[in-house]
Amino acid sequence: MGRLLQRARRMLLLVLATLVIAYVGLCVLVFLNQRQLVFPVPPGAHEPSLPGATLLRIPGPEGSTVFALHVPAPDGAPTVVHFHGNGEQLADGQWLAQRYQEAGLGFFAVEYPGYGLAAVGQGPSEKGIYAAAAAALEHLHGPLGVPRERTVLQGQSLGSGVAVEMAKRGHGVRLVLLTPYTSLVEVGARIFPWLPARLLVRDPFDSAAKAPGLELPVLIVHGTRDEVIPVDMGRTLGTLFPNATVRILEGKHHNDVLDKPTTLQELMRFASEGSQQAGTLPSGP
Repeated sequence: MGRLLQRARRMLLLVLATLVIAYVGLCVLVFLNQRQLVFPVPPGAHEPSLPGATLLRIPGPEGSTVFALHVPAPDGAPTVVHFHGNGEQLADGQWLAQRYQEAGLGFFAVEYPGYGLAAVGQGPSEKGIYAAAAAALEHLHGPLGVPRERTVLQGQSLGSGVAVEMAKRGHGVRLVLLTPYTSLVEVGARIFPWLPARLLVRDPFDSAAKAPGLELPVLIVHGTRDEVIPVDMGRTLGTLFPNATVRILEGKHHNDVLDKPTTLQELMRFASEGSQQAGTLPSGP
């Protein structure tokens, strides 16, 4: 009987050790490969082309080149700075640039390191994306002559975290967040509840921690059927920013919140309100 117990204990310890090794191995695998999940870079590199717009090549950190699409704003109008989602590249925002252009607003979109035209060299990371965005915005405020008080930051999905960080650094006076997350740590914890996300996530993009310190006007847009970032994250951010308006779109998914013309019109009105409050109406229709 004693030998049977000892054998059973050894078997139990062996099973437990195997499970622990497998779990640790899975954690290591996720840690090493997570950026392929967070940054699913679309294949190819497409150059945006829009009449009246310029594709800029801006000197970036460590000798890199930051690509940006710029539609100059009419006199007195604000410029909307857009940061795209993780499955897009700069050229995918060409239609949005055209809509803002038609509305009489400026538009400025920034490419991420490792994406599209910027695919050569360093791969995408939170730190690298922030550095590229900051370099592009300094170029916007400096050589391009767009003051911070006429800059509206806008981020979609992954780009919402970039827009929040740039707002924290003082690059704009209004903030638009489309299908935003509280943090990628929280997103990871929901997708993989059995993994220690707080220990594994390398690029946290923690917008929730930054929100209480940002008092600029914020507009949050989220769909009730978002299958990527739960709508409650948008609602939560709305309670954390001191001056936020939340628009919940019934039946909308992660990638179709801008399909309704009325939603785009609200974004444009929100962007224009900053200029109106400053005492100057933007040009355009």
